[in-house]
Amino acid sequence: MPNIVRRTTATALVGNVRIGSDAPVVVQSMTNTDTADIQGTIQQVAALHRAGSELVRVTVNNDDAAKAVPFIVDGLAKLGLDVPIVGDFHYNGHQLLKKYPACARGLAKYRINPGNVSIGRKNDDNFRTMIECAVENQKPVRIGVNWGSLDQSLLTRMMDENSRLPEPLDARDVTMEAMVVSALQSAKIAEESGLRHDQIILSAKVSGVRDLLDVYTMLAARCDYPLHLGLTEAGLGMKGVVASTAGLAPLLLAGIGDTIRVSLTPKPGGDRTEEVQVAQQILQSLSIRSFTPQVTACPGCGRTTSTFFQEMAQQIQTYLRDSMPAWREKYPGVEELKLAVMGCVVNGPGESKHANIGISLPGTFEEPTAPVYVDGRLMTTLRGDHIVAEFTRILDEYVATRYGKVSELASIQ
Repeated sequence: MPNIVRRTTATALVGNVRIGSDAPVVVQSMTNTDTADIQGTIQQVAALHRAGSELVRVTVNNDDAAKAVPFIVDGLAKLGLDVPIVGDFHYNGHQLLKKYPACARGLAKYRINPGNVSIGRKNDDNFRTMIECAVENQKPVRIGVNWGSLDQSLLTRMMDENSRLPEPLDARDVTMEAMVVSALQSAKIAEESGLRHDQIILSAKVSGVRDLLDVYTMLAARCDYPLHLGLTEAGLGMKGVVASTAGLAPLLLAGIGDTIRVSLTPKPGGDRTEEVQVAQQILQSLSIRSFTPQVTACPGCGRTTSTFFQEMAQQIQTYLRDSMPAWREKYPGVEELKLAVMGCVVNGPGESKHANIGISLPGTFEEPTAPVYVDGRLMTTLRGDHIVAEFTRILDEYVATRYGKVSELASIQ
């Protein structure tokens, strides 16, 4: 793993998850069910958590949602899932937390948007009420500023002050500064209202990659609170994946960011867990955390016109994904495994030697043999119609031999 110096020195505890300082960067997600649908929300939280989400946020926007929260938390516990649930509050959070104390107790963290409670208006009583509930129940709070709902009185005042300068800044730069000021002022009010320094997490969400880089670089330089990263609306499909990766990667490599969420817009009926998988892949691609064995596969070219290579790469990837739930429990460290599935002899043997286990297939017009390398050495050469089955058998044996010993040693200790 690269030596990335984290900018955060404070550490917050959200349920059983540590955030900040030397704790691993945490993957977070959010449900899109109606929170009042208790069973539907339980099922989606469970799916997100099983996919690797370490925190799951739910909308708490009305009485029915607030009433449902303790039943959702209890239902997850009955399934044996210890996943911290974060309540997402906006305009009426101060009322819901007071009216439904079981909701306030059941949540592991509150997310408050200072731009749409009461900060910067006539008073900050609503914000303080929510903080007082957090203090009473000893819950951490994410103060989440969003440029789509930024405190307009603060922004107007800063724009007016900027217009009177001899050399006014660009409106975009003033907006970025206003977001940072809003987050830091809100954190100060929270601490003045009794919330501990180590119970505060900040975020400054925008939807543009360059804006994300700038606002978090500014925020990280001016505080030591843990920071939650993510584009507020990453978008659909490829655009959402690419934009999230482009925005999160430079910040994470600079040591900025303690929790992340990839806010993908799912297709109708699509799998919500995709955002978890993308977040994990970003962290793993940067060698920050490992979640699942990685497969290096060449893109194919004129030397690999046969579809066999593509089918094999897909079958092996599917086999890994299906095997991981059991492997994760039985073989600690297996997520560090690296495989190579290469389509021809140009780079195949070399990439295979760099992986823990790799296979190099013949090109379209080359000799139909498939050498298999294990820890850099040629182990065997596969031929015939059962290459995939034989390769997965070799893979199973390798995993059991290498990581099973680690598991046995851990149980003895």
